[in-house]
Amino acid sequence: MEPLCESCVYYDYDEVMDQYICRVSIDEDDYEKYIAGQYGGASRRPACPYYRYHDEYKSVRRQNYNGLDDDE
Repeated sequence: MEPLCESCVYYDYDEVMDQYICRVSIDEDDYEKYIAGQYGGASRRPACPYYRYHDEYKSVRRQNYNGLDDDE
């Protein structure tokens, strides 16, 4: 797996398989492009077209921000 997989929102622990897996339902054409390295290239963006950064604190920041509105 790419090192970026660990920070992806779709990268989850599967208790049945006892390992981390990608939960994206990727089609065959995209999988072939991914394996062939046709995504990303020399740019700094992730090689996987489905990569989404998982920010576990995003909802906390939103809750804190919304909480500030209630005090006013």
